Amino acid sequence: MLVFDLVRLMDPDVTPDNTKVHLAAWNGSEDPLQVYFQGQFDDWQAWQTQRNFDQPYVLSLIKMPEQDRWLYAGVYASGGYDTLDDGQHFKYRLKPVKACAEMAGRLMANFTRPGRQSYLEAADYDQDILVHELRPERIHMAEFPGFKKVDLAYRDLNILVRQNSTSWRVALSNVAGVYLVSDPEAGRLYIGSAHGEGGIWSQWSRFIHGSGDDEELMNVIAELGAERARLFRFSILEIADMHASPEDVLDREAHWKGVLLFHGHGYRTG
Repeated sequence: MLVFDLVRLMDPDVTPDNTKVHLAAWNGSEDPLQVYFQGQFDDWQAWQTQRNFDQPYVLSLIKMPEQDRWLYAGVYASGGYDTLDDGQHFKYRLKPVKACAEMAGRLMANFTRPGRQSYLEAADYDQDILVHELRPERIHMAEFPGFKKVDLAYRDLNILVRQNSTSWRVALSNVAGVYLVSDPEAGRLYIGSAHGEGGIWSQWSRFIHGSGDDEELMNVIAELGAERARLFRFSILEIADMHASPEDVLDREAHWKGVLLFHGHGYRTG
């Protein structure tokens, strides 16, 4: 089945003849899939360096990691654009077409991108953009990969917490343990632990919301600044049963601080 067959069922006014296809892919500095997860895709797409949306409608597809796989982000009605003072940037007035929004984030398409082109006349390719899958709910970040594979950039943890990702929340809220926060920019690290209700998930969630009860880590952030903290990465060194005593968890934290030479390479306060 063709993606445009579904689109025309939802809104007959949207046709290949009056639509531009935007293939949103890595541009050298930003991954549009991450931008989408952050809820900022509409604004991100509106900024262009050329007059790329010269049709009444734009059908937006976001590149997925799999070959020839694209996420349908929606159809947008174009109300023209504003030119910035430098004359080299344009901000389009794009408004999501409500009738076509139900499948946004749920529809996966198959399409072989023609070279490096990102802006296509739909009439030239509508027969090639195929429906691969229609999911029952909108796509979220990847499912929990297992404790040994946790390695999250700040922005990814932020998305998981704010989306309240079920698989991550269930896994991390049911374990205590010792975690590692690394600062790749400075080559420094911080080792902390979590115990009690909510486990590691609760600890990291409070960090994202700026209300963490790990006083040492919050002091580090206060010293470095919130922007620097966005460079941090989060991983898990060891998990423990939720019934483990705070003393046992703190002992394991001390163990890892010794193993990883924390006192020579870690962030400390006071």
